[in-house]
Amino acid sequence: MPDTPTGPSAPTGSTVPAAPSGSAAPSGSAAPSGSAAPSGSAPPTPPIPLAELLAREDLGLRLIAGPAHVDLLWVHTSEMADPYPYLLGGELLLSAGVLLKEPDTYVARLVEAGAAALGFGVTPVHDAVPQALIEACDRHGLPLVEVPPATPFTAIARAVWRLMAEARHRELRRVTRAQQALATAAARPDPVPAVLHQLAAQLAGRAMLLSAAGEELHAAGRRPAPEVRAALTRLARVVSPTAAPVSPAPTSATDTLGDTHLFAYALGGGQGLVLALATGRREAGDHTVTGIAVVLLSLLAAPHQGADAAGRSAALVRLLLGADPVAVAPLLGGAELWTVVHARRSGGGPVDPLTAGALGAALGSALVDAGRGGDAVKVLVPGGDRITPQPGWTLGTSAPAPITALDLADGQAARALGRAVATRTPLAHHHTDTGRGLAALVPRAEAEAHARALLAPLTATLAETLRCWLSLHGSWDRTATALQVHRNTVRQRIARCATLLDADLDDMDVRTELWFALRQQ
Repeated sequence: MPDTPTGPSAPTGSTVPAAPSGSAAPSGSAAPSGSAAPSGSAPPTPPIPLAELLAREDLGLRLIAGPAHVDLLWVHTSEMADPYPYLLGGELLLSAGVLLKEPDTYVARLVEAGAAALGFGVTPVHDAVPQALIEACDRHGLPLVEVPPATPFTAIARAVWRLMAEARHRELRRVTRAQQALATAAARPDPVPAVLHQLAAQLAGRAMLLSAAGEELHAAGRRPAPEVRAALTRLARVVSPTAAPVSPAPTSATDTLGDTHLFAYALGGGQGLVLALATGRREAGDHTVTGIAVVLLSLLAAPHQGADAAGRSAALVRLLLGADPVAVAPLLGGAELWTVVHARRSGGGPVDPLTAGALGAALGSALVDAGRGGDAVKVLVPGGDRITPQPGWTLGTSAPAPITALDLADGQAARALGRAVATRTPLAHHHTDTGRGLAALVPRAEAEAHARALLAPLTATLAETLRCWLSLHGSWDRTATALQVHRNTVRQRIARCATLLDADLDDMDVRTELWFALRQQ
């Protein structure tokens, strides 16, 4: 026999909570006008599918009308003729039908209030579920569950609470695993795409990082249909500080397109970046997982500020306006020596400013040029400390140089990167004169004069090709790789060098002298 009042004088609107006391309406749900029900806050536990409750054999519940694929947020018991004012939405409403007179009106009001399902207890008021009630639930699409006489309503409430506790435990475990996976991704050499990839995997959807102009910077997950991509772009404009139709722009927005859920989140950092998501499902914990990713991406996308970012900006402006580099140097941090680093991704391909900024941060510098297209990333690192390899990157470094010689250091770093790429090593340093050996026996001025005279017939391009070819021991393929030209182009240039110099480049003595001269430049 159901544990519910059986007479008109019994209290009405009684609640059997499926969760701890103080629970409120689901986030975003609106209580009916005049209702005493609170709204606007999330329930304390995740919803559970009605099918899971029906699967409990000890309860003996049977679905006799309506769909089974609904979620339950609460359990509520009421014998009122119209419990509408006391419903929050998402309830399994339990009733023995004490005051049931107009089934169709009764069910219509439950659906209007947002009830998830109706549990009807048989005996002692009704020996069976009224046929008119079954037909009304089928007509309005409200699940109707028959509660046998041996199952008290409190047992159903306890079962729902237990299922919700288990769901919350699963959710917490999932969120914990996702947090660890996202934190690990953020520590990778390519943190932004790695975090997006992990987020797409966690949500089983598409994750995209869009610029303020709507350009796709990074994306992960299965590519959506064109109409979904277009809908995501439109949704991203809602939260974009530069394109939002309202001011100030909201920090997040949601939409649906068919069975696809769409989300857009504005990232912090002042760059107008937007995280856009498209998923085919929503599960408990998805919002928390996405929130973690938004925080990580905001931190990764934020400009890397050094000790005096304003001073660095002023220094760069003054350099562009023709100021003396020596006078500007203190504004850049006061370092006497600088090391130029050229870098390419080990897997090839262009690099976006966010990934380039992450490399600069790893090297200890905010002075980063992300390049364009296939250009190398350039980082200006203060100090003369030796650069170390960086996972996921191929690097070439210059010798430490004063700010007045950065143009020469830039060339050194470019040649070192070419050698690293050609030899498939993660890091190559510019070879510097140590002041020892045969080179130390020749005065610097005389060596430079000899080099200028010997190499005078060669153009800068030919001299650089000859330098690279000699440094790679005459390898056509490696030289072509280092210079990013065809091997036949290398052969033609070296042949041209031999002609202009009137020298046999197969002769080791000739090669040695040319190498000595090239090192003086």
